[in-house]
Amino acid sequence: MAAHHILISVGSNIDRTYYTNQAVKALTANFERVSCSSVYESESVGFQGSPFYNLVVSAYTHLAIEDVCKALKKIEKDNGRKHGEKKFCSRTLDLDLLTYDHVITQSPITLPREEITYNAFVLWPLAELVPNDIHPVTQKSYNQMWQAFDKTKQALWPVEFNWN
Repeated sequence: MAAHHILISVGSNIDRTYYTNQAVKALTANFERVSCSSVYESESVGFQGSPFYNLVVSAYTHLAIEDVCKALKKIEKDNGRKHGEKKFCSRTLDLDLLTYDHVITQSPITLPREEITYNAFVLWPLAELVPNDIHPVTQKSYNQMWQAFDKTKQALWPVEFNWN
């Protein structure tokens, strides 16, 4: 059976260098052929909080969508994330499954994740990491989507990141 290609967004605004490193280590332990975009810094969206580090990870898995989601939630929990907190708040780690192959579904989660189309901190790393991959709904490449994106809506910049 061929492995499924997954794209995962990673975000942290609490001890963000530490937790971003922990996320990539855990994703590498759970999935195959992991590669990462650059790390970007962005202002918090939807609440007043410290700036976030964000990146997108490309990986491969033989797990079903539901099991990928469970693995991501376990990584978050293992890194101090409290689930059940409000949607917009500071967090040690936020891992979201963005795409699973070219699947379009509402269950067990909505895929592709809608924030791809409206959050610069998701779209820019996607355009960098997998510029020619096609978004399952828009049928445009992530690079085309990023080129057309209104970049005045959200402040975002690449940062030098200390991987360890």
